[in-house]
Amino acid sequence: MQFTTKMIPLAAAVAFAFAGTAFAAEEQIVKIGHVGPISGAISHLGKDNENGGKMAIEELNAKGLTIGGKKIKFELLAEDDAGDPKQGTTVAQKLVDAHVKGVVGHLNSGTTIPASKIYFDAGIPQISPSSTNPKYTMQGFKTAFRVVANDGQLGGTLGRYAVKILKAKNVAVIDDRTAYGQGVADEFMKAAKAAGANIVAQQFTNDKATDFNAILTAIKGKKPDVIFFGGMDAVAGPMMRQMKQLGIEAKFMGGDGICTEAMAKLAGDAIGEGNVICAEAGGVVDTEKKGMEDFRAAYKKKFGIDVQLYAPYVYDSVNVIATAMQKANSVEPAKYLPELAKIHYKGVTGPIAFDARGDIKDGSLSLFTYKGGKRELMAVVK
Repeated sequence: MQFTTKMIPLAAAVAFAFAGTAFAAEEQIVKIGHVGPISGAISHLGKDNENGGKMAIEELNAKGLTIGGKKIKFELLAEDDAGDPKQGTTVAQKLVDAHVKGVVGHLNSGTTIPASKIYFDAGIPQISPSSTNPKYTMQGFKTAFRVVANDGQLGGTLGRYAVKILKAKNVAVIDDRTAYGQGVADEFMKAAKAAGANIVAQQFTNDKATDFNAILTAIKGKKPDVIFFGGMDAVAGPMMRQMKQLGIEAKFMGGDGICTEAMAKLAGDAIGEGNVICAEAGGVVDTEKKGMEDFRAAYKKKFGIDVQLYAPYVYDSVNVIATAMQKANSVEPAKYLPELAKIHYKGVTGPIAFDARGDIKDGSLSLFTYKGGKRELMAVVK
């Protein structure tokens, strides 16, 4: 066969194409799952969490990380559990079937706990950025971690605060019967009783309720100094509006589920000035503040809205997984899981390290109130 000069460029092009294919083969797609309620009453919190994950993934990909000799491209697989335990297990299995290398989620304790068994059986590390029920890390699953304090710390701190700082003697408690709401309410009651309070009423609702007149009327007759609600802001806001209509003047307390930027809007003028005391399971102090402030500014610039609650914890959770992979020089769960268990990571939410159960070590709490329709930090408690 006789070669011509016209054929040389073609041969070079083919060789280049094959070289390009070989180079592309060195890139590995690493899927990280995220689950939260993207639909339903607390979809604003689920979307907030998802946005935190997106920011982390984009920044990691911009770094061009190489792990195990391959250029890594992270991909966020986001699923909606609608805050429903049954849907939570369905999407958990979906992520397992998609061969994700790690999961950040779920948002609610009620979905996180049943889903954790599925991830454990598949050997996939899971970091919850917001689930606070102690049962999550008490199941003995070596794949389960969380980057926030649990209900024992959160509810306990609020219970003691109600009695020792607010000087409450009579306390009423309402919870929404979810794993989160019931868990944080139980811990609050335990601490409040131990500090000397009388639990004058205990009522129950659900996470989709809108009418609270019956339970609030029953509580009003007990004349409580404080009403504690275990549940989320989508229920707490309307509840506060009805409290005002009934002339109930008790302080309103709750955990991180009500401690959101959206709470003031949901409660309207019933939010009052300093009438609500709530706690977020996390918080930074002193030199750590700049990192959190920079994150919040970057988040608002990117999405055009303020951080609602736990986006920074999702952001840190994704980065913790990526850091463990780098330390293990592998993206395979079985290989990087030991590095994850002993991680020491400095995040925008503060230092992250886990105890033997997977709980964060030395978790902090932030106490907030609302003034001028805005959430205002009162104190960070270690």
